[in-house]
Amino acid sequence: MTRKILVTSALPYANGSIHLGHLVEYIQTDIWVRFQKMQGHDCYYVCADDTHGTPIMLRAQAEGITPEALVERVWHEHKADFDGFHVDFDNYYSTNSPETRHYANDIYLKLKAAGLIEVRPVEQFYDPVKEMFLPDRFIKGECPKCHAKDQYGDSCEACGATYAPTELIDPFSAVTGATPVRKQSDHYFFRLSDQHCRDFLKQWTTPPHVQAEAANKLGEWLESGLSDWDISRDAPYFGFEIPDAPGKYFYVWLDAPIGYMGSFRNLCDKLSAISGQTSEVIFGEFWDKNSTAELYHFIGKDILYFHALFWPAELEHAGYRTPTGVFAHGFLTVNGQKMSKSRGTFITAASYRKHLNPEQLRYYFAAKLNSSIEDIDLSLEDFTARVNSDLIGKYVNIASRAAGFITKRFGGKLGTIAGNTLLRKLQDAAPGLAAQFEAREYAKALRDIMGLADLANQCVDETKPWELAKQEGMEAKLHEACTVSLNLFRLLTLYLKPVLPKLAADVEAFLNIAPLQWRDAQSLLPGGHAINPYQHLMTRIDPKQVEAMIEENKATLAPLPSPASGGGAGGEGNHPARHTEKQAHAASPSPQPSPTGGSPHPNPLPKGEGANVGAVAPLVSIDDFMKIDLRIARIVNAEHVEGADKLLKLTLDIGSETRTVFAGIKSAYEPSTLVGRLTVMVANLAPRKMKFGLSEGMVLAAGGDGGLYILSPDEGARPGMRVK
Repeated sequence: MTRKILVTSALPYANGSIHLGHLVEYIQTDIWVRFQKMQGHDCYYVCADDTHGTPIMLRAQAEGITPEALVERVWHEHKADFDGFHVDFDNYYSTNSPETRHYANDIYLKLKAAGLIEVRPVEQFYDPVKEMFLPDRFIKGECPKCHAKDQYGDSCEACGATYAPTELIDPFSAVTGATPVRKQSDHYFFRLSDQHCRDFLKQWTTPPHVQAEAANKLGEWLESGLSDWDISRDAPYFGFEIPDAPGKYFYVWLDAPIGYMGSFRNLCDKLSAISGQTSEVIFGEFWDKNSTAELYHFIGKDILYFHALFWPAELEHAGYRTPTGVFAHGFLTVNGQKMSKSRGTFITAASYRKHLNPEQLRYYFAAKLNSSIEDIDLSLEDFTARVNSDLIGKYVNIASRAAGFITKRFGGKLGTIAGNTLLRKLQDAAPGLAAQFEAREYAKALRDIMGLADLANQCVDETKPWELAKQEGMEAKLHEACTVSLNLFRLLTLYLKPVLPKLAADVEAFLNIAPLQWRDAQSLLPGGHAINPYQHLMTRIDPKQVEAMIEENKATLAPLPSPASGGGAGGEGNHPARHTEKQAHAASPSPQPSPTGGSPHPNPLPKGEGANVGAVAPLVSIDDFMKIDLRIARIVNAEHVEGADKLLKLTLDIGSETRTVFAGIKSAYEPSTLVGRLTVMVANLAPRKMKFGLSEGMVLAAGGDGGLYILSPDEGARPGMRVK
């Protein structure tokens, strides 16, 4: 059955460049959308630049241009980055649009009619020089807890404390440096604490609307009590004026998710010209209260409460449908650490594209992504090794080893295949791979696809077309062997197409076939089919390219601008929607809201004394210690052990060889999260015969009351290195 699906990604803020942390989400979403379209479903992917708020207004003033001119320029920059990474939106729009204004007004007026809008006075800091109320992140001062200087108005970066901006000692405006004064103003609140909202959200914030781990967090917030949400800001402000409140503007987080509706409505106008249906009818099929279409939002975990509390509550009580699912993902680290300008790992999309193939990053991210909210790491060394091994050594290699013979010896035409069990195995893999893509388990899908690529290469190695080409009377076998190879390559291309769309298009041109659809897995290229001469499909990554990219980012990326200059698209964070004002004024369901209804940052982890580690063991001599051969090992595979409650089976690369180790870490790790990681193993431990097989060593892990943690070496370590 053909499904109707509308998909969105969080809106990037129009105040800075797209970087690799942002791209995790857009690549994850794009892969899912491309897969749905290959399945034949009516799937639309819309997004927009998020354009309103104080940071945009101040940056435009600093540049001497209008906010409209600024957001227009940034839109083109963002669109170029997305196009460069093959993120294929059906519509990429702007929240500063008549469509978004229409739906913002409509939702607000309906919430007001439902008795869910309340006006109340709020005391805030006011800059007497700039003559404007200051968002929390535009106020600085001394932390009231640890007394660190130059801290923001909502949290201290030194000690992690959260507080109201009025608690700061010696506060000053980050815009002008003036001492702010307290001033009252009427603000408009969405009554999220209303019992109707609470009852609805208790029912809605459960799977399948959200992931299980997200549901647990949302449950905590609901249990602690929801604060009403301040949805207004005072002039001067760049945004939409509230219909019945002159001088009051919708807070940017109110109209940002409504931008999904605005962008889709703009797309409906274009679809209407093609389908003959009115724009209103098409829009209603996806957004009406009783819509049977599917609606999915892909977001970062840091904006979960906006998308899984505020947004569905707004939609429900304004008479629109609510999302089918909100899919949250984690953040990106680079080489195991937060992205850093000083290390050159705060990498913009544009600078990456100057040095490396964007599809190679799409592949690497996909190889790390699953349906959970866990963070992922971009290890630049592993990135180079995996791309070169998987995409060049395994996948592209299949075509390059067979295509030349077809062109030179058989006039560019394929032969017939008598029957091949490996081809059938690859065809039979289609349903399982489809289920993995549907469930957003990309890492599992790519592992299985590369396993099939290994089998395809084994087939080529066994048939040895280069040897057959030298032997008289083996023309038919050579023709069939190369035809089998190219059919295997076509099937692998089909399965990789959601991840590698540009490469797949190049393969389609080479094989002289129509764009691949998922149903094509059940067919093969017929005998006599003509292919085009083989052209090189992808180049290996040279580590020097990665080094050059890092050096460029060290040299050219300026320090983060202060709030006075408008900040950036998420600063050094990972999510494009995380800009300064959004963090400051999003009324969190935290039990400690600020007086304005704003959100303090999440409480930091407590600085405890560690787990109950017990006493230190008796002393040993250095000679005793040196008897233990500790080696760096890369986990090349991890899997569950049938019948074992505690064990995982690990395959470890220690440079000169691989080892099998059964490790009692099943309670702490999913196998998929371990593949590719470096760890430390005892290499000279006597092998132990176990019920499930021979264990050839031991991986090192720390354990205590707090859990179990395998050891990971610092960046730069290589498999086989001895730990001393």
